[in-house]
Amino acid sequence: MISQELLGILVCPACKGDLQYEQEPERLICRACQLAYQVKDDIPIMLAEEAEHLKEPREGQAGPEGDAAGDS
Repeated sequence: MISQELLGILVCPACKGDLQYEQEPERLICRACQLAYQVKDDIPIMLAEEAEHLKEPREGQAGPEGDAAGDS
């Protein structure tokens, strides 16, 4: 389990947004980016390129790269 102190300072590396902690499976979720960061041996893997995509961002919303869909 991740310490409360660490949970209080961690942010999503892609958008700098808040993360939600899930215990089963143990991971940190960014709702804004729809990314899930795995936790292995109580160590969060905070690499956006290794995060699991929960679903595609809605059209017009920013994705993990920060680009809004439809912008040219």
